[in-house]
Amino acid sequence: MDPHQDSGAPPGDGGAAVREIACDESGSDGENLTGGNTDVFAHAGVQVSVADAARALREIRDRIRSPATEYKATHLLREKHRTVLEWFLAPGGPVHGAARVHLTEKSFFVLDRLAGVLLGDRGAAAELYRTVREALGAEDGQRFLSVANRLLRTRNGAEPGSSVPLFFETLDGLRRACAGTDAGSALGRLAAGRGRAEAYRAGLLDGPAVRIPVLNPLLPAIVATAAYWSGPERRPVRLVHDRQNLLTPGRIAWIEETARRSGVALTELRLVVARDDPRVQLADFLAGIARKAAGDALRGDGDGDPGLVALLRPYVDPASLWGDGGTADALGLSAPNSSVRAPN
Repeated sequence: MDPHQDSGAPPGDGGAAVREIACDESGSDGENLTGGNTDVFAHAGVQVSVADAARALREIRDRIRSPATEYKATHLLREKHRTVLEWFLAPGGPVHGAARVHLTEKSFFVLDRLAGVLLGDRGAAAELYRTVREALGAEDGQRFLSVANRLLRTRNGAEPGSSVPLFFETLDGLRRACAGTDAGSALGRLAAGRGRAEAYRAGLLDGPAVRIPVLNPLLPAIVATAAYWSGPERRPVRLVHDRQNLLTPGRIAWIEETARRSGVALTELRLVVARDDPRVQLADFLAGIARKAAGDALRGDGDGDPGLVALLRPYVDPASLWGDGGTADALGLSAPNSSVRAPN
């Protein structure tokens, strides 16, 4: 195992004056975090040369022999290609010691942002998470997450002004059902945040031209990726990222400025077409594998793959945003872990 992996320091040779990290994501549902297709968002970065990445892609093609013009993580995740998947992640594979993946548990992310907006205290997210997961039950917990998601998202697809009343009506009903319990107390703290909720929704209408969506995990994940690779030494980092509609020039400027204010030496975020950069394709593989493995483990529905999670663990960024204690240990994380911040 790479000695850097235990210390939390960035892997890779670190020889260049500026570290160039190729990035991609998996599990993006925009701001629809509670009703989308995935439970986990993953953002991966790899530090390999273009030539090495191209050789790795050729090797993967030779091993899998699919006629597809562009390979994705799903090719490696097929059971018949398990040996290729294990080779990709294992010591001696093309990204071992030169890659990291930042994970976001979407339900915890919603509660982290909700605590920030309504309470000005993201430290309360852990208590809210326990309340939703343990006290409310599956149906009520999902209902609460859904109305919280609707309250926070930039475009909630409903009548203007409806998301605040809906959230607080739902909250009041759940508070009454949990009266006299710790869960009732945790939910009661949110009830005092109605004025902040109204101000937040009004700000979405009258806010700046460059809007930074509170609920989209991509932007803070990119900042976290830059922070990891820059490290405590503040090594200059350039991120080469697959093109995303969300990454407008204004938002890229926000990412770069946010990173610098946090002491991260991010020199540039440059967008490329993934199929034109083999390094980004390797990042796409790692992000897709991580999203699937962590999501299956989180659901605990029998589809978990302990062997794959063990292979993934050395790649997981310790600053990942994660709430579930049952899977945190296997992934090498603390839980709850909300060290990655984004503005309200």
